[in-house]
Amino acid sequence: MRNDPPGDADHRLAARLAALRADRGWSLDDLAARSAVSRSTLSRLERAELSPTAAQLGRLCAAYGRTMSRLLAEVEAEPPGLLRAAEQPVWQDPEAGFSRRSVSPPHPGLRAELVEGTLLPGATVRYDGPPVPGLEQHLWVLAGTLRLTLDDGPQHLAPGDCLRFRLHGASEFHCPGPEPVRYLVAVVLP
Repeated sequence: MRNDPPGDADHRLAARLAALRADRGWSLDDLAARSAVSRSTLSRLERAELSPTAAQLGRLCAAYGRTMSRLLAEVEAEPPGLLRAAEQPVWQDPEAGFSRRSVSPPHPGLRAELVEGTLLPGATVRYDGPPVPGLEQHLWVLAGTLRLTLDDGPQHLAPGDCLRFRLHGASEFHCPGPEPVRYLVAVVLP
């Protein structure tokens, strides 16, 4: 999220997660079954006692049929047309060594967005499945190296390489090092 005072972004995200579950009439047990996130963790996430990991947020987005960027944009204030670098929301999973910057100005009616990802050397982020089946992505490596594993196996990407794919199954992003990998992803809804 943005560099808000500690807790502000977490509280907005927690409230949005609780509202999404309530809108569907799901119990915590229902959501736990759909997302493979434990009931107790879901409860703590919705009360902002805990910040979600990248993997947990990915599973919740899949359960709700949203991209991560869309969910994070929903907790931001009125969407601007211009988003200066200093205002771009940054979400971090320090334990996983992952940070995600929403580069595009958020807008719920648009089908494409740009996201910058950074993984520290040795870091791995796994997603059980796409938030939206058939999600098109164009991944461009800006610095470092990335091993991206999709249904058809691993792809090793170096600076300047760009891979276009449709996401249908699990995915894994790994930075083999020795330096962090920084990449840009264009996410396009089907």
